[in-house]
Amino acid sequence: MHVGLSGSGVAATTCAHLLAGAGFRVAMEAALRPPVPTILLSDAALALMRGLFDRPALLADRPRIDRRLVAWGGEAVTIPHGAALASEEGINDALKPPVAGDAPPSPVDFHIVDFHIHAAPPLPAGELHIFGERNALATHVRLRRATCGQEARVEAVADGWLFLVPAEAGFGWLLGVGGALDRLLAQSRLIAPVVDMLGATSTPFLAAPRIHLPLCGNDWLACGTAALGFDPMCGDGTAQSVREAILASAVLVAIAEGGDRDALLTHYRSMLIAAMRRHLQICAQFYASGGQGDWWRAQHDALMQGYRQCTGLLARLPEPRFMLDGLRLVSRRQAA
Repeated sequence: MHVGLSGSGVAATTCAHLLAGAGFRVAMEAALRPPVPTILLSDAALALMRGLFDRPALLADRPRIDRRLVAWGGEAVTIPHGAALASEEGINDALKPPVAGDAPPSPVDFHIVDFHIHAAPPLPAGELHIFGERNALATHVRLRRATCGQEARVEAVADGWLFLVPAEAGFGWLLGVGGALDRLLAQSRLIAPVVDMLGATSTPFLAAPRIHLPLCGNDWLACGTAALGFDPMCGDGTAQSVREAILASAVLVAIAEGGDRDALLTHYRSMLIAAMRRHLQICAQFYASGGQGDWWRAQHDALMQGYRQCTGLLARLPEPRFMLDGLRLVSRRQAA
């Protein structure tokens, strides 16, 4: 099978790796978008990626955090949290195999591929459903305390929330959701005392959970952030992208081996909708407890509306017929 793959992030790279290993011909077309400056890569996500790519030392040289300080609807508490810090560009570079020469990849000819994985927009059909009205802003900051280099700080304030992660020694990245960063910092007790803003803020980018519907067609599927986008507060988006890539690759392997295409694509759709529903449920708990103002209530209501929408979609789909056994999909009946 000849597969066209659009995208240049973790989902696209993982799909290409797994499909090539399964004997598929894969043609990639990179997506042009600004990379995320820093990602908090949980130990669970890192272990998953190291196993898939057989690279036990993957990103072992990256800075780490060992705790989160969280002030969310109450006094600050310290929570153990193991994670590596890396830029999206750094993660992608670490995952990609060495390529001979410097020639850019050729555009994918969609007319000659048998199947297309869209790990970046545009998609051939459908639209993005967004659960909430919130954008994020990010800026580079100087850290006033050396101890901030090993911790992330998360704080709910009256008009939104702030998320601080370290970067290079003495510096970090500050993410704000709900309003301008200076206004959110003026309401902060946990983060404002330990940072100095440097330079301009980023352009706003979407921070609300979202899902593209439909998630697949007869000869295509959406994967990674082109399929689902998680709230940066409540989900490990990198791990989710890797899991989607594993499932997408397993679906294509099963189709190529003569499996029921409609049933396999329905399974893919069900699993992603269920993942979004779980994420929305977790998010709703956070937004119910973060604050009492109009902004907090509006975000919570939107999340619950999305949860009900996903529940309705799942109710119209059959019970899952497959399950992952390693990197392959097998019949649940066969597994039993």
